[in-house]
Amino acid sequence: MPWSVSGVEMRKRQAAHIEPPPQAPGQPRPNTCCLCWCGCCKCLWNEDRMERSERQTCTKMDSIEAAEEQRPSLEEVLSWSRSFELMLRSIEGREVFREFLRSEYSEDNLLFWLACEDLKKETDSALVDEKARIIYEDYVSILSPKEVSLDSRVREGINQTLAEPSNLMYEEAQFQIYTLMHRDSFPRFLNSSLYRDLLANRRRACLDP
Repeated sequence: MPWSVSGVEMRKRQAAHIEPPPQAPGQPRPNTCCLCWCGCCKCLWNEDRMERSERQTCTKMDSIEAAEEQRPSLEEVLSWSRSFELMLRSIEGREVFREFLRSEYSEDNLLFWLACEDLKKETDSALVDEKARIIYEDYVSILSPKEVSLDSRVREGINQTLAEPSNLMYEEAQFQIYTLMHRDSFPRFLNSSLYRDLLANRRRACLDP
């Protein structure tokens, strides 16, 4: 019959529906697949898959950033008002307190206390010598560029230990600065707008749905 087609001809016609037309050399391959699983083309399915992945990543990052914005928590901020020690042991607490001290031009007191804390944890003798020297040059020497509120008796005691520095050589000076910050700076910090605004912001955050 005139309209009958042989098996060979039928296979050729089927192949014509599957295979794409010939391409010129250097011409990019057309996006013929609709379920691209290998990511080799920019078909709609592949673009949608990538978009969903990006949305999920953005959602996770937004959650992390939102959590970081809420730090410190309301409970932690409240705990600072009950304990100077708790505030100093909190990274966020030290940062806020340091900002307040900077406004009063007494930031060096906290920096000295932190440097002494770091020295006390040091066990390597060479590093002890180096860190002790740096602390002396930065905070204790009469030529030091930073101002720390140490009395003359404590300074003289430090001078006598310079020949044989140790990780505890500034212990008395550190305690003097700790007491000064606790009794003098800390009460003003709790009454400052910096602390009160932070506390109010955390309370509002807890009330927001």
